[in-house]
Amino acid sequence: MTAGAATPLAITRDFTVAVFVVRDAQVLLHWHTKLGRWLPPGGHIEQDELPDDAARREVLEETGVAIALTGATGIDHSRPGEPIQLVRPEGVQVETIHPGHEHIDLIYFARPLTDPTLPPRVGWYGAANLDSLNITDEVRLWCEKAIATMGAVAPRS
Repeated sequence: MTAGAATPLAITRDFTVAVFVVRDAQVLLHWHTKLGRWLPPGGHIEQDELPDDAARREVLEETGVAIALTGATGIDHSRPGEPIQLVRPEGVQVETIHPGHEHIDLIYFARPLTDPTLPPRVGWYGAANLDSLNITDEVRLWCEKAIATMGAVAPRS
């Protein structure tokens, strides 16, 4: 390093989940008060928590909707004593939260198992509604992909 050069900033990273739940060509979004925009349910994967469990927990906590994740696993069965098969995320991305901190987002698609009354600031939105919402281009693209994909995917339990 040369004299006067800036010291590289150490980066911390957390693993997180984001879940695009689709029902009747609509995606489930909630208003994130701190960020001031609509987002899919999601959040941090807790210490010793499996990503699939974190995805189900976050959706239930934030929206009251129980879900089944969709998508493939590495193999189609798991016998006692063999490795647990997790749902393969639809995507994995790294998002800068602020300088020096990033989230490694595991992006999942899901279908609802329940149809509860939604709490305030949670709703189902179709592709035609996305333009009227305060969402990022990245969230819009994931919403559109989830809606387009979910017609051909059966839920896993």
